[in-house]
Amino acid sequence: MSEHLIVEILPLGNSSGIPVPHYQTEHSAGVDLYAAVDGDLVIGPGQWKLVPTGIAVAIPEGYEGQVRPRSGLSLKHGIGMLNGPGTIDADYRGEIGIILFNFSDRPFPVRRGDRIAQLVFAKLTKAEFRTVESLSETRRGSGGFGHTGVK
Repeated sequence: MSEHLIVEILPLGNSSGIPVPHYQTEHSAGVDLYAAVDGDLVIGPGQWKLVPTGIAVAIPEGYEGQVRPRSGLSLKHGIGMLNGPGTIDADYRGEIGIILFNFSDRPFPVRRGDRIAQLVFAKLTKAEFRTVESLSETRRGSGGFGHTGVK
């Protein structure tokens, strides 16, 4: 059995009837986040909306929450996140909101209680930067976007 991270969760006033995030299967990497909207929220083609989740969390220092799109929404409906993955910092205490984007050509309704994103927790390593005169050489060098081709 793996070690468990304790994350405090605060259900907010708009969370009535919304499940607390939980793992759907034994080996799920993330928990689902639910839409805490009043009635239906429709996201038109090419539009985005901030969708409330009805919860705030206290992530322990040294960790982050990574908010990721749900693959089923992407494949079946063309719905993704503009800033996916998004980061929830350990010192943030506000409501978690999901910026959903409709990549499809049809309006997409978001209903109260829909699973709209997933939340994964990750341990952080802080970097210390040192200014240098040059960087070590590598075979790749400065080759960037698409430098290895398609095939």
